[in-house]
Amino acid sequence: EGDSGGGGGGERRERGQSYTSHQTPTHTFSHTLHTRRSTCFAITLSVDLLVTALSAEMTSCGGLLLALCLAALTGTTAVAAAYERTERNCSASPPYLPNTAVNTTLRLQELRVQMLLQNISAYIIPGTDSHLSEYIAPRDARMAFMTGFTGSAGTVVVTQTKATLWTDSRYWVQAERQMDCNWDLETDVSVRSVAEWLISEVPPGGYIGFDPFLFSLKTQGDYSVVLESTNRSLMSVPVNLVDQVWTDRPPVPPGNLTRLPDRVIKRSWQMKVEHIRNQIRDNPYEPTALLLSALDETAWLFNLRGNDIPYNPFFYSYTLLTMDEIWLFLHTERVTEELKVYLNASCSGPLCVQLKSYDSVQEHLQTYVDQPGVKVWIGTEYTNYALYEIITPEEKLMTSTYSPVLTTKAVKDETEQRILRDAHVRDAVAVVQLLMWLEKAVPEGKETELTAAAYVNKCRSKQKDSRGPSFETISASGPNAALAHYSPSEETSRRLTVDEMYLVDSGGQYLDGTTDITRTVHWGTPTAMQKEAFTRVLMGNIEISRTIFPSGTRGVNMEMLGRRALWEVGLNYGHGTGHGVGNFLEFMRPVGFQSNNIPFRIGMFTSIEPGYYKENDFGIRIEDVVVIKPAKTKYGHNYLTFETVSLVPYDRKLIDTSLLSSEQLKWLNNYYETIRKLLGAELDNQGLHEEKKWMLKHTEAFMESGSSASVCSSSLTFIALVVTLLHNII
Repeated sequence: EGDSGGGGGGERRERGQSYTSHQTPTHTFSHTLHTRRSTCFAITLSVDLLVTALSAEMTSCGGLLLALCLAALTGTTAVAAAYERTERNCSASPPYLPNTAVNTTLRLQELRVQMLLQNISAYIIPGTDSHLSEYIAPRDARMAFMTGFTGSAGTVVVTQTKATLWTDSRYWVQAERQMDCNWDLETDVSVRSVAEWLISEVPPGGYIGFDPFLFSLKTQGDYSVVLESTNRSLMSVPVNLVDQVWTDRPPVPPGNLTRLPDRVIKRSWQMKVEHIRNQIRDNPYEPTALLLSALDETAWLFNLRGNDIPYNPFFYSYTLLTMDEIWLFLHTERVTEELKVYLNASCSGPLCVQLKSYDSVQEHLQTYVDQPGVKVWIGTEYTNYALYEIITPEEKLMTSTYSPVLTTKAVKDETEQRILRDAHVRDAVAVVQLLMWLEKAVPEGKETELTAAAYVNKCRSKQKDSRGPSFETISASGPNAALAHYSPSEETSRRLTVDEMYLVDSGGQYLDGTTDITRTVHWGTPTAMQKEAFTRVLMGNIEISRTIFPSGTRGVNMEMLGRRALWEVGLNYGHGTGHGVGNFLEFMRPVGFQSNNIPFRIGMFTSIEPGYYKENDFGIRIEDVVVIKPAKTKYGHNYLTFETVSLVPYDRKLIDTSLLSSEQLKWLNNYYETIRKLLGAELDNQGLHEEKKWMLKHTEAFMESGSSASVCSSSLTFIALVVTLLHNII
């Protein structure tokens, strides 16, 4: 099993490597038929031989071979890309691995040596960094290095005899494509599931190691409760064992930090510091200091940006803020003389920033905590266990789920709201250019998932204040779109055709805002099921978008509105319904539709993104960014609603208007009128006349269908929201 990951001296199979002896030097396709966890076999056919065989009706090939050839040439499956959907089969003899699998034998051997030196029976490897970030730098991708799996969520455990990955349903197929047979895959991602597995593999009295910088307080506590009750001990290991065997681990990026220009900020860093100090001063638990660990916290507080994290303008940093002093821990060599002046780094006082080495945060935190009468406030969601365990005894610690910086920056001021709206208008230009181009180019049969992703990035790069994509573009056609977080690679990129649905989830970073939008299209004739599924996803998007709700309502209380139209026909989706959006930052954690998100307030921005995914067939997602604003009601005050700031039309041929209620249809037509007004003006300003013509065609008003299928939509929506609110209160 251990040697089955790849051929030759490399860890990854060469693309197109054949598993048969019959090859021709050119024009060779590897058409692999493979079902999950079943015996796989490959048939490699020369195009020339295939065409000859079919034209001459070579019955000697046999009925099966002829059927395979015909299936391979249908419009629904591209032969050249057939192998991309295969997964590993470790029960075959010899085990089958796709081209995308990574050989992890040597690195596992080396890690196990390190484990023996530490006297631990198992080692836990989370897929995060020292700031508990969702998106991490390549140098922190320890889970990916050990497993080959590049998904953004997961936990790895290695013992002396086993290696296992836990990840959620978004990534099961991806994991089967990327891991070799050294690894097992578990699908229950809860800490209890991992802990129970450890109990079954580690004998009583055994030690289970972890890096305290990669564990949150809650994660450490959850593991300890289960393990220590069974005489297994969770042991903090002072050095990261993966780093000990990762000889070519990438360095910290060398670029200097930058400050935001005054035109995109209303509040100076001094104003923000004073605002946060007021919250520290007013807190009834009387903290004396605030420790900031999440990377976006420090970036926002000082109006600084960096390039340490792909797609996110952050830099490795911690901040310790007291009423009299400010300590900023970072890689000091990246701070220019201009920034030192900007931060008042040469003075001492309440508005002077003391620059300290990034690696000295533990030492300085310990020095502060050793003083009498101090109490440190931390946000438990993003403070790692290594820093937490320094703050002792307990009376020197104050906790909240989120720090006051995270909750404060979630609410945009007037300037931030205005410029974030502007960024979405310019971003819509780029997405319209992509969709217009694909509409013309796909029928020619030359474009792929990769070329489409590259094109939208190119379009965005031409927009004012563009700073690159905000995440790796999800450009997915046919069955690849059924993987909610799929991104194309050279090995997996499929050719785009008029016979399949196409999903593109992309976003941009601009000096004035961060964007994220998803559109799903079909360039041919969609099936009845595809059209209904798309329409029901759209209904979910609309139902949330037009909802009016009391101030203080949490997103989780209305999340089911995004699913109700799907639930009615037995469909659903396995990811969250939305997340917060920042100003040249990231997709913010405190805002959204999850149970741990804070209540909605005026000035917050969130995405709304219901979907549906039919495995091995197609995927649908409709994502828009909205801003929370006051609602006009007949009687009540202090009610809120959403306004959509994403400005790209939906695919008309996928909308079955007979399923929409009159209220939903009215909302859709009003939205299209907004697109015509705001995006039309921007297209005129940029002189993009063809794009405007395309936009106007795709935003023509829909007519009433006369169907009564959804007549009761408003009443049902209201009842559903009330029931959910009551359930939450109870």
